Amino acid sequence: MEQDSVRVLVVFGTRPEAIKMAPLVKTLQRTSGITPVVCVTGQHREILAQVLKEFDISPDIELDVMRNSQTLPALTSHLVQVLEPVIQPKKYDLVLVHGDTSTAFAAAMTAYYAKIPIGHIEAGLRTYDKYAPFPEEMNREWIGRVAELHFAPTALSAQQLARENRIQHVYVTGNTSIDALRWTIKDNYHHPLMDQLRPGSRTLFMTMHRRENWGSPMEQVFRAVREIVSKDPMIELVYPVHPNPLVKDLAYEMLDGKERIHLVEPLDVVDMHNLMNRSYLILTDSGGIQEEAPSLGKPVLVLRDKTERPEGVKAGTLRCIGTNYEIVKKEIEALLSRDKKYQKMARARNPYGDGYASDRMAEIILKYFQKE
Repeated sequence: MEQDSVRVLVVFGTRPEAIKMAPLVKTLQRTSGITPVVCVTGQHREILAQVLKEFDISPDIELDVMRNSQTLPALTSHLVQVLEPVIQPKKYDLVLVHGDTSTAFAAAMTAYYAKIPIGHIEAGLRTYDKYAPFPEEMNREWIGRVAELHFAPTALSAQQLARENRIQHVYVTGNTSIDALRWTIKDNYHHPLMDQLRPGSRTLFMTMHRRENWGSPMEQVFRAVREIVSKDPMIELVYPVHPNPLVKDLAYEMLDGKERIHLVEPLDVVDMHNLMNRSYLILTDSGGIQEEAPSLGKPVLVLRDKTERPEGVKAGTLRCIGTNYEIVKKEIEALLSRDKKYQKMARARNPYGDGYASDRMAEIILKYFQKE
């Protein structure tokens, strides 16, 4: 049935979700026929607020779900409890969730219980290993089971949904992370950290925080990058350290005070994207950076054994290297010393979109609710 305005509840709670949802929120806000309502759960707090400020997004509903030392089961049950009174009254025509976080999973489940259609952004990513990444792999599979609209970033993602008998309402849109770069990359950007980097040096930009890398895997990577930086006076490392104590304590124990290693607080999205843009090589276990960095022409070494973004590996923009000390060290040194190999990765085409995924999604939502 045709409606005057489609009421869309957009739910997110972590910094990566916010970066990818922000361009879509801005697009929905200016789309005639759609009334977006933004609900943030606070799964990430301070670092989430940075993104909202940059994109000038004021949440309509703010929740505060995080507690000290909260386990995954406790977090998930808490999310469902606080989201139920938001979603259950059925004031919305569609609930939009992104990716594979606990927030996305809990919001999708709550919307399913309320029999409200769910739109899944970044649908169809798979490693087919339920523990890699954990718990994200199962979160996104479960969301895919209950979603009505599937916004797949690539053709491969859509094919993977088809193999699971998700054929109706599957749309290849590109990834909204590429949309975000249109907002954040600035030609005249400057950050005080840039004044600390030696002129002519090459910067390794690293993020590492994933649950499956806590402990020994993280320790091996830190040891490898520490050794590489120590041996070459023209190599610098910039590492925005995740606030989780299990990450932060080890990072500062192994890397703090080392020459040309810059441990910094979590960066806002503009700083993050622009410092990545001015780096030489990116090391990460993050998902979103695997999509963003190729648009910036930066090779990415993925600090994981598996990635749900094989399109980047196939295109040549990404390389999964795991966390073994010897392998990490060898792979970084190869890109630092072999220009032909570096240029091949840097010039590979980004398979994740053209920066207009949000516009396509808004159009799809309107058409879906205009059907008879």
